[in-house]
Amino acid sequence: MDFFFEAFDAIQKFLETGGAVLWGILFVSLLLWALIIDRYWYIYRTHRQHFKARIIEWKLRANHRSWTARQIRKALLSEGESDLQQSLLLITALTKVLPLMGLLGTVTGMIGTFDVMTRFGTGNARGMATGISEALVTTMAGLVTALSGLYFSIDLRRRVLAEKQLMAERLSES
Repeated sequence: MDFFFEAFDAIQKFLETGGAVLWGILFVSLLLWALIIDRYWYIYRTHRQHFKARIIEWKLRANHRSWTARQIRKALLSEGESDLQQSLLLITALTKVLPLMGLLGTVTGMIGTFDVMTRFGTGNARGMATGISEALVTTMAGLVTALSGLYFSIDLRRRVLAEKQLMAERLSES
């Protein structure tokens, strides 16, 4: 049990080191990961069930070559594609925002460092180190979370493309 308290204290000290910007990075990162997990859950669980229902609806059509059947096929594919792509733009946007938030933390940390230098000169090494530490920690946090988000964003896009192709094959016009 002591391990959890020590880990919690270490995380709390880390977040305090990065200042307010690091809390923002944490919030955006949690939102990003919630969306990523949601998309994987949808692709592997919910989408499969919806896709089976679309296949059944398609097979109930007697004449797959009629104009009406082709329009229904287009609608089914469009609906499936829309469901698959939900939140992908937001995931990409959050992935692009995280390094900028890290840069914001760098700027605020350096401003803090210059403020200490203005007030106390270069004799207050501890005060200057605090600002530099804030700058480096937020930069690192923004870049690390953005890199992980970038990988999963690309992977999700690849999986969505594969699912769209599978849907098009299964709902073939023949």
